[in-house]
This record gives sequence, C-alpha cells and structure tokens, in this order.
Amino acid sequence: MSLLPLENIPGPLPATVPCTPSPLPAPAPSPLRLAPPARLLRQTLVILPVLLIGVWAVVDWRTVYEGTARLASADPWWLLVAFFFTCLGWLSSACVRQGALPERLPTGLLIASQFAAGAANHVLPASIGAHAVTLRFLRGRGIPLARATASLALYSAVRPVAKTLVLLVFLVAFPDLPQTGELVPDKRTLLLVAAGVTLGLTVGVLLVATVRPLRRPLLDALRCALTDVRVLHTRPARILALWGGAAAAPLLQASVIFAVGSALGLSLTWAQVAFAFLAASTAVGAVPAPGGIGPVDAAVVFAMVALGAPVDISATAVIGYRVLTVWLPLLPGALVLSALVQRKVL
Repeated sequence: MSLLPLENIPGPLPATVPCTPSPLPAPAPSPLRLAPPARLLRQTLVILPVLLIGVWAVVDWRTVYEGTARLASADPWWLLVAFFFTCLGWLSSACVRQGALPERLPTGLLIASQFAAGAANHVLPASIGAHAVTLRFLRGRGIPLARATASLALYSAVRPVAKTLVLLVFLVAFPDLPQTGELVPDKRTLLLVAAGVTLGLTVGVLLVATVRPLRRPLLDALRCALTDVRVLHTRPARILALWGGAAAAPLLQASVIFAVGSALGLSLTWAQVAFAFLAASTAVGAVPAPGGIGPVDAAVVFAMVALGAPVDISATAVIGYRVLTVWLPLLPGALVLSALVQRKVL
C-alpha cells in the first residue's frame, strides 16, 4: 500500500503527529550531586590563603612572638607612625599598578587587590604571589592577557630602577654618611649580579627561540609593553603614578624601620636608616625569598650596624618592621583575598 505525502492529506494533521520533538523527562535529582570542578577550585582558593598563613605561623612562631614581645615595650606613638607609613605603602603599590596600565582601574578594588596581593607575596618567592593576584584582577577587569602581562613586566622593571635612582640621589645629597664604603658591593658581588642578569636574558631568548607555544604570547606581551610604555609616558598622570609611586615605595619602607627604631630608642637619623635600607635591599633584593624576608633583613641589620647603631636595637627594629608590614596585615590580607575570590573579582 502506497502512502500519500503529508501535503496531500486532506484536512488538518492528526493530533498524534508531533510538530516538534517532545522534551525528554527531567532526570531524577541525585542525592549526592558533586560540585563542578570550577566551583571546587574556587572554594579551594578561598580557603587556601588562610591555611598557608596557619602553616607559616606554626613554622615561624618564635619570630612573631619575640618581635611582638619586644614591641610591647616600645613607644606606641612611634608605632602608630610606623603603621601609617605601612598603609601608605599599599597606596604606593596601587599607584604603580595604575601607572603601568593605560586603562583606568577602579580605585577601591585596586587598593583591595594590592592589600590582598601583599598576603600572597609573603607566601611565594620573587613576587610570584602578588603578580598572580594582580594578573587575575586585571583579567577580571577585561584587560587582555598580553597587556596585563606587559603591565606586570613594566611594574617589575620600574621598581628596581626607581630604587637605584633614589639610592644615587642619596649618595649625592648626603655625601657625609659615615662608613658608606662598607655598604658598597665588591667586585665579586657585582660580577654575580651581572652573571645573573646575563643568564636570565639568555634563558629568555632561548625560550622564545626554541619553544613555539611560548613564542607568540611572549612576543605579543613585548609588543604591548613597548606600545604601552610609549603611550604611558605621554600622560603626566601616569608618569607621576608610575615613577612617583615606585620611588616612594622604598622610602616608605625605610620610614617604617625608622619609626620602629625611634620607638625603641635608635640613634640613627632618617637619612641614615633610609640609606641603609636602600643599599641593603638593592644589594640582596634579587634573592628569591618570600617577600624578601631573610636576606634583606640580615643586610639591613648589617647596614645599620655599619652606620653606628647597636646590634640588638637594629635587629629589633627590623623584626618590628616585619611584624608591622607582614604579620599584622597577613591575616586581614588573606581574608580580603578570599573575599575577592569568592566575589569573583579575582
């Protein structure tokens, strides 16, 4: 028996012939529904900063206890001044981040991200934690990956250059600083620094030349960096934020040490403490320690002793500096970091 085409069937179609596929029945809800991987990862990132801080506090508890106990007998007004300079340090970091990018960033979220980046910076070496937090923040603001990476590179390049320029200004402005010759790096140290820079550049060139997946992102970042540097240096506001913030950062850190030392009865002037910090952090700041803790601390104590300060007061001032700039804001910074991750800002 032959079948007639549908268009030749007289009258409307039968009700049993559907025009669209019927929807499938909804599956029964599973009592043990697993969260998606992205949600599990975000929940882990929310809890991870607090867990890392707990582990670090257990490992380095003696330093925290001794520093807090010594600061308990210090002048509270000078400690308040030191805390004020610590807060200004976060603002200077936010200024440099904004100065390294042509796009306008929201001020409140930028400062909050840098406060959170400080907590991450003291957990991972070589500023990896701070750069990772900032990169996530920039990507969340819609900044392309190449431009965000170029911004991080410019930030990392400007800060040591600005610190070196400030150190040279101190050498010219204060030629009568005593015993400065002991703080100048010897030829062996300069050769090691030159060898490290040469090795880093060589490894970078080899990676670009041999690893094809890295070639395009690195070249795009370099191209964006050169373009952004040219654009940024045509805007006075960006120049002031970039170079002014980078130059102010080490001076604010030195001011924290000076204020803590003054609370403990340190006899050095602000210029001597600032010069000691600049010389010490410039000489050993490239050592990849978390937040510069360790090598920089020892170098700053040595520099202050070379300028005539007692060893015990110098060491206590540096410990107090670390307590104010690292330990006190560490837990609030980790909580802010977790909140930014939870709100999908990072």
